Amino acid sequence: MTRADHRYALRPGVTCLTMPGGAVLLNPPRNEKLTGLTAPQSQALKTLNRGPATLTQLEPESDSVTPLLDRLTGAGWLEVTVRDGDRDLYTLRPFATPPARPAGATAAPLSKFTVIHRDSAGLVLEHPASWCDLRVHDPRLLALAGGASPSELGLPEHLSARIAADLAWGGFTADPSTESGDFTTRSWSAPDLWFHRRSTLGSRTVTWDNFGPTAWAKDEFPQLPAHRPAYPGDPIALPAPDLAALRASDPSLTAVVEDRRSHRAFDDGNPITLAQLAELLYRTARTRSVERTPDGGELPSRPYPSGGGVHELELYPVVRTVEGLPPAMYHYDSFDHVLRPVAPADSPEVERLLRTTTATLANTSEPQLLLLISARAGRVMWSYESVAYANMLKHVGVLMQTLYLAATAMGLGAVAQGFSDTAAFTAATGVSELEECNVGSVILGTPAA
Repeated sequence: MTRADHRYALRPGVTCLTMPGGAVLLNPPRNEKLTGLTAPQSQALKTLNRGPATLTQLEPESDSVTPLLDRLTGAGWLEVTVRDGDRDLYTLRPFATPPARPAGATAAPLSKFTVIHRDSAGLVLEHPASWCDLRVHDPRLLALAGGASPSELGLPEHLSARIAADLAWGGFTADPSTESGDFTTRSWSAPDLWFHRRSTLGSRTVTWDNFGPTAWAKDEFPQLPAHRPAYPGDPIALPAPDLAALRASDPSLTAVVEDRRSHRAFDDGNPITLAQLAELLYRTARTRSVERTPDGGELPSRPYPSGGGVHELELYPVVRTVEGLPPAMYHYDSFDHVLRPVAPADSPEVERLLRTTTATLANTSEPQLLLLISARAGRVMWSYESVAYANMLKHVGVLMQTLYLAATAMGLGAVAQGFSDTAAFTAATGVSELEECNVGSVILGTPAA
């Protein structure tokens, strides 16, 4: 296999400190000391410090450089661009230490977890469990996604073999029978595994660079206000409960935790009332206060916790039968403790939102009240990288438990749903899903005896 035209480069983030007869490779928290280097090897490292170079450029007069390059490539310090003459085909860009190359690797289909997508640097082939990304430079490689084998790309035989070997080495290919026949592999969908790997620390992310609360947008975009812009229409004022009286009369925390149940049958002859809905919203989701940060940010305080204090979640009561409140879809303004009309009850979108609950309830009935939870994504994404959506879902979980416990204390029934009609929510609100998306739903009402 010829490698004369392959191009080598230090992988992003790596620093090479050279000294007489040796060098140190740094990529915190990892480092490696190189000793006993020949003069050509030391010169090759100095060349790589200045930028990418081909093997011909790195090894003009000595054959001692190739073993060093193989060693550094095998340890994940170098990225390698495979070329067809003067045309770049792809680049293997490591972000972790590679495993040993598999012996006798042959062409195989792409794994069900392998994804080709475009990012700011171009096209990239990724696998959530891989140790590297494969940067695609030649569009002929896109045929791999359609099931073509490397030998069908019209490349020289040695390059076809190299592509097959590199795809296997990176874990981008897999035996279909293994992925469909093994329960552990088959049970994971591609989006679930991607979401898990991308929102946690691991081999791809070992430092806090571009991960977590980096406030990456601080110098480019204004932060979204904590108070969502109001929907038009006359607000419906809600009564506020007497919290002092509730402190004295409420059942204990132990009682509501132990008594909490998911209710799937409700008493339509005795529906939830407007006063009960108002109390539930006040106890679980009102904005108690807003802290102003020195840089102009707003951090609300609500009864449930929120990462970074951003509180991006909003509540939308969809009313079928609530005593004292006309059927419709409303938005709960947690700052003013009012309901604002969003969409009429007879709109196709609201009807769809209610119909999706029948799979959750007994006898395919419809709910007295559907409480939709949305996320104003920008409130979280302005500050958080990689983990923003994961944090939103965690916030949904704590809000759902807060709703469950308050409903139990009030003698109401509740059941959380594992799904909802996000497209119907977007159509009903008229707001872009990228700005505000439906991320949860809870059915509420008076439980059946």
